[in-house]
Amino acid sequence: MTRMTFQQALVSAIAEEMRRDRGVFIMGEDVGSFGGPLKSTDGLWEEFGKEGRVIDMPISEATIVGAAVGAAMQGKRPIVDLMFLEFLGLVMQQFIDAGAMHYYSAGAVRVPMVVRAKYGVGPHHGHQYDLHSWATNIPGVKVVAPATPSDAKGLMKAAIRDDNPVLFIEHMGLYHASREDVSDDPDFVVPLGKARVVRDGADVTIVASAMMVKRALSAAVQLEKAGVSAEVVDLRTIAPLDKETILSSIRKTGRLIVACEAIETGSSANDVVALAAEKAFEYLKAPVARVSPPSIPVPFNRELEKLFLPGIDDIVDAAERAIQYSDTGALREPVRA
Repeated sequence: MTRMTFQQALVSAIAEEMRRDRGVFIMGEDVGSFGGPLKSTDGLWEEFGKEGRVIDMPISEATIVGAAVGAAMQGKRPIVDLMFLEFLGLVMQQFIDAGAMHYYSAGAVRVPMVVRAKYGVGPHHGHQYDLHSWATNIPGVKVVAPATPSDAKGLMKAAIRDDNPVLFIEHMGLYHASREDVSDDPDFVVPLGKARVVRDGADVTIVASAMMVKRALSAAVQLEKAGVSAEVVDLRTIAPLDKETILSSIRKTGRLIVACEAIETGSSANDVVALAAEKAFEYLKAPVARVSPPSIPVPFNRELEKLFLPGIDDIVDAAERAIQYSDTGALREPVRA
């Protein structure tokens, strides 16, 4: 085990996979000697650059991802550093083609491609928009959002080995934050499509991903002081959803809060809400609550930015409103005055 930051874990995963499989290579803007935005490819140029497996590309996102699709169809496993998730709109057609290619070819062609993208409100001002929900509407594309350094490494390795196109989103607020012990085992992977219950609880389920997992855990600590037992589910993979883990938690607690950094309209959080309504309605004791930003641009002003992004208190408030409903669905006294 080695203590790593989120960023170090991602670079470690990519380096290990490049050593394991010569078909793995990475390309993008500034990924070479510069080390990538926020040091997202730090050290890879020094080790793999002479082999032509770390490729600095011109400023044309459509060209970069298009080239990756072609390389993947020829048996390579390209990784693209898209820099920021705001650039997703420039490569949607490439993702649509990549997601459908296995279907179009009657199973003859696969597109094992990973596209990395940084996003999120945090210490790095700018490029905050969480637009991952766009990609969840493309058949055949997987969307991954780790919350911890260990999951960042294990999920990245799994994404590179996967035979499908993967959008791997990396929250900038987690990038250079806390460290944790991460496995050095070159075969350590975290399976895609598998959520994790990171905190057991009995009264309310909080489903989240990436930075919102940290906020949900902090909210759960506050709720515990008020006598409320909150269970926190980290999605890890947003598409496809681990439906059974989510449903199992809802059936246990009877109350659901979904915390997401994507704006509420058209958000992937709505898929979790629909799942609860369709598959666990009879277990719900209270209305489902979404804790998401409003449908406005991310404010540039720091104070307005804080108001835009749902915080720990917002999750606590949503959970406390849910707890006001008894096991019979009737309203009762609030948890706190």
